[in-house]
Amino acid sequence: MARKDKNKVFISQNRSLISLSNPKSPIAEQFRTIRTNIQFTSVDEELKTIIVTSAGPAEGKSTTTANLAVVFAQQGKKVLMIDADLRKPTVHYTFNKENYIGLSNVLTKQETLVEAIQTTSQENLFVLTSGPIPPNPSELLGSKGMKSMLEEAKQEFDVIILDSPPVLAVTDAQVLSNVTDGVVLVTSAGKTEVDSAKKAKELLQSAKAKILGVVLNNKKAQDSQYYYYYGGK
Repeated sequence: MARKDKNKVFISQNRSLISLSNPKSPIAEQFRTIRTNIQFTSVDEELKTIIVTSAGPAEGKSTTTANLAVVFAQQGKKVLMIDADLRKPTVHYTFNKENYIGLSNVLTKQETLVEAIQTTSQENLFVLTSGPIPPNPSELLGSKGMKSMLEEAKQEFDVIILDSPPVLAVTDAQVLSNVTDGVVLVTSAGKTEVDSAKKAKELLQSAKAKILGVVLNNKKAQDSQYYYYYGGK
């Protein structure tokens, strides 16, 4: 069982969990559309572990990851969201959680997965924060311990969603793509350069990642902010 936390989910102004705070909003509906499209990519095979990444920083990947985790949980899936950004973690801020114990502790065998997982106020949604920032993030994420931890998590959860660092910044997302079922690439309208998005795609493909699709966020339409999903590679 996950550790109990009496704190309710904190709705961050910077990383708003709109799927939780306003589930009937157009943006929340777009996240449900993304969820559906992800599920359609895995008709012939099981898709349990999903990485969400971006080409560069500040393109909305962490917000997208958290909202996707919420809408999967709202569907009745038992979901574990993992903060696999061991360089600039944000999940503990988004969900207002302590970060003394997390992924890095599990991978270095200081804590068990069961002890490190925390509950949220969203039914069926659990989080594993980053834990203390280690000196060797890529090595930890590519370790046998990461593989075995994910295998253990698969026994307990229906969907595991990982927030990873940007592709062009470090190799972490490529490393994680070798131990997970698929990757969602987040881009930001008016911010992500086409060449950067293409380079990120090429790097993921060179790592033999299965790219499930691309999310374009911050695209304004009719004076409202929407999130769109483009399936395929």
